[in-house]
Amino acid sequence: MNEQQNTTEQAGPAKPRHRADRRFGRTVIGLAAVAGLGLTAWATTANAATTTSATPTCSAGALKATFGRGLAGGMNHQGVVITLRNLSGRTCALRGYPGLGLENSAHKKLTAHTHWGNTWYAHDPGKKTLVLKDGQSAEAVLAWTHANTGTSGAVRASFLEITPPGATRHKTLAFPQWVDHGDLSVTALARHINVTP
Repeated sequence: MNEQQNTTEQAGPAKPRHRADRRFGRTVIGLAAVAGLGLTAWATTANAATTTSATPTCSAGALKATFGRGLAGGMNHQGVVITLRNLSGRTCALRGYPGLGLENSAHKKLTAHTHWGNTWYAHDPGKKTLVLKDGQSAEAVLAWTHANTGTSGAVRASFLEITPPGATRHKTLAFPQWVDHGDLSVTALARHINVTP
């Protein structure tokens, strides 16, 4: 239809189309339609394969957050193992670092800075996709310093916010700690992280 309109708009008399031209045009249109159907079928199949093989990301509601082993050491260092256990009844996945935040006793956010990677107590295992069946857990090692209680630059926290990777909501645990400048260091999540005593 567009081709006829374009022909009509051109200057001079319109030339009649030959049968060979019509057959060629029909063949091209037919091939384009077949190719289009083939691409649609391929895209639908690929999309279905991706959807069925993908494991959903663990939401905050699917996980229970707890503190594991407490870690202490010289030079004002302190830390703790964070555990996230899947209690959703379904398999879900985690990959990367937990987001962290500090709250005061009234659950108001405090100034905090999270550093991802190695900590005083453990080497960073790096980002790996962890597929957790119901009841399975992952852990990360959290570390901070506290030079002296109440010193300038120290943040007095009452709660720790833990946001699973890829989630928009967080879990909250009691965390009555002084944290220098609100600086927290945390490793990526792993099935198990070896901790330096």
